[in-house]
Amino acid sequence: MGFFKGVFHEMRLVEWPTGKELMRYTGIVLGTILLAAIFLGVVDFAASKAFAWFLGL
Repeated sequence: MGFFKGVFHEMRLVEWPTGKELMRYTGIVLGTILLAAIFLGVVDFAASKAFAWFLGL
């Protein structure tokens, strides 16, 4: 039980982001994920084309 009291005490000390900050951070995370997905998609496409060319398909 003492563990949970400690957890609740520490959670009260956390400085939570404002709504504006939360939206900004969410946009940054989603933008980063989108860029990573596009990059990996291009790399995958290029690698598959290079592999097919190498095999003569």
